Amino acid sequence: MNEGYFVGWGTLALINAVLAQGKNRSGLNWFLLSLFLGPLATLFLALPGKK
Repeated sequence: MNEGYFVGWGTLALINAVLAQGKNRSGLNWFLLSLFLGPLATLFLALPGKK
């Protein structure tokens, strides 16, 4: 596979970790989850949370 694919996927996981920490969620957990779910994890983070 292309090496750029893995770099992009890892970058997305880091971005998701930062987004999660901004929403007072565990950055490490979301980083690990993002390694498996990728863009789906981003979608879950982008959805508005409960108030």
